[in-house]
Amino acid sequence: MPADYMYTTKCSKDGSFEQGRLSRYGNVELSPSAGVLNYGQGLYEGTKAYRKEDGRLLLFRPDQNAIRMRMGADRLCMPCPSIDQFVDAVKGVALANKRWVPPPGKGTLYIRPLLMGSGPVLGLAPAPEYTFLVYASPVGNYFKEGLAPLSVYIEEEFHRASRGGAGGVKSITNYAPVLKAIARAKSRGFSDVLYLDSVNKNYLEEVSSCNIFLVKGNVISTPAANGTILQGVTRRSVIEIARDHGYQVEERAIAVDELVDADEVFCTGTAVGVAPVGSITYQNRRVEYKIRAESLTQELYSTLEGIKTGLIEDKKGWIIEI
Repeated sequence: MPADYMYTTKCSKDGSFEQGRLSRYGNVELSPSAGVLNYGQGLYEGTKAYRKEDGRLLLFRPDQNAIRMRMGADRLCMPCPSIDQFVDAVKGVALANKRWVPPPGKGTLYIRPLLMGSGPVLGLAPAPEYTFLVYASPVGNYFKEGLAPLSVYIEEEFHRASRGGAGGVKSITNYAPVLKAIARAKSRGFSDVLYLDSVNKNYLEEVSSCNIFLVKGNVISTPAANGTILQGVTRRSVIEIARDHGYQVEERAIAVDELVDADEVFCTGTAVGVAPVGSITYQNRRVEYKIRAESLTQELYSTLEGIKTGLIEDKKGWIIEI
């Protein structure tokens, strides 16, 4: 359900983005030879607006999305809006669509910034013109399970990313290739797919649209962001919160065998928040995790959501109030 307004601005290959404008949500006109259509020259981000009990709107670390988009733009040879322009565009879209922000506890306004090579180019080269647009839609829970534990399947045939590729940036080309694996997993009753590294086929990478964490005692482990794993904003935030709460956090290579001994497993992402994993299936073997009311996953979820929604004091400067 698209919200009423979107933001758009354009830029030539060697120029800077012009002053953007808000307009009614609608179709975008593109040349058939646009770089994004022919060569996948495009990036997207995702962030959310939250409504407080008093009606005010909150954004969570949109500057981090802007920084990540700049990294991706450099990788894909695209100019990029400044951090301030990115954040101002997100704020403008949230404010213009404030009637679409659900009440507290009922959902959020998902905001999608999109950067693409919109100019025509026939030969394999960067596009001559770029469009940065931001649109929004109210959303509930990402998974149909809601807040129930996820059932994850480890994929062996397909890989999400490879070394030297674009797995570490939010390129649009990273997502269509995982659709087949997701569809196959969901047809078998699983929530999502966990991918292994493409070299050794033994180390955890990430789930289709979120990062993964393992808990063992007081130690939380997550795969290191080494170029094949997206550096999620939620991932980084959860690491900081966990360390503040006295847990040891390791970013390292995690062998698939370590899943057997984990006390808890959870996923993080803008869309999913912090989601507990109830089971993981690998080579016809299913490992189940006990979901406790006072789990570490629940502790991290409650703290993060409390900060995002203004129920817990933000001592880190993560929240922007509109």
